[in-house]
Amino acid sequence: MIRSQIKGSGSALPKRCVTNEELAAQVDTSDEWIVERTGIRQRYIAGEGETTATLATDAARKALDDAGMGAGDIDLIVLATATPDNTFPATATKVQHALGCHGGIAFDVAAVCSGFLYALATADSMLRSGMATRALVIGAETFSRILDWEDRTTCVLFGDGAGAVVLEASECGDSDPGILATRLHADGAQHDLLYVDGGPSTTQTVGHLRMKGREVFRHAVVNLAEVLNEVIEDAGLSSGNLDWVVPHQANKRILDATARKLGISEDKVVVTVDRHANTSAASVPLAFDVARKDGRIKPGDLVMFEAMGGGFTWGASLVRM
Repeated sequence: MIRSQIKGSGSALPKRCVTNEELAAQVDTSDEWIVERTGIRQRYIAGEGETTATLATDAARKALDDAGMGAGDIDLIVLATATPDNTFPATATKVQHALGCHGGIAFDVAAVCSGFLYALATADSMLRSGMATRALVIGAETFSRILDWEDRTTCVLFGDGAGAVVLEASECGDSDPGILATRLHADGAQHDLLYVDGGPSTTQTVGHLRMKGREVFRHAVVNLAEVLNEVIEDAGLSSGNLDWVVPHQANKRILDATARKLGISEDKVVVTVDRHANTSAASVPLAFDVARKDGRIKPGDLVMFEAMGGGFTWGASLVRM
């Protein structure tokens, strides 16, 4: 069989780190309030010259270096983002040009915080079908530029960053590394719980992020537990077989509640929300890269990716390293 194997990973963060204390000097909040409700202690905010494309390119270069590959080895780039540099062209094409990947396929995927899962599934399908051989799958965001900095319930939750993985189509046996199973879902009826109140087709403005946090929390715990069970069942495994869960880093409470619902030890959950905050489509590959580089995730490990975001969209993917 043909499987998409992860050959390398990389991540990138803006230069500026903003602590809770610094935010508390600008909006009506406190370090204690933010940490108690979210687990977030700091986030990185893009400055002048730092865009979704530049962060994505930096993460992609690091992933290529980690994989021991060059730009010429890549024939597919799928970039997940809700904050593209331009309405069009796709930010993926800017990354393609910056890397020096000539020709091939490059496009964006918009599924907000679930974007990396959607991009990973899309690239995996294209590799297994033979449309491409090696892919860069990137999640990159500059969410700070769509935040209402006077809304303390949302502006403290998000940060900017990028993460990337290199996938390669390989002939595999049952026990070999690769993406084993993926499930994706969406429910447009929940649009008003998490959205941006702008867009070129409606207001002709970028708009700001709006969220009903309690409702999102409730849906997230239920939806994520269900999709994780679906993927585990598809792979013919149990939650006890998992070595690591790399979740979307939205809120420490959601991570803890999902782990409890699945009966998974919190020690198996990779947590970076405290230092990165919610980086939307970038959060899963960012957390994955951190856990790979610090030695927690090792060859042979079974790793579950999961995320839920505006739309609602949600999904999960199981990978053997």
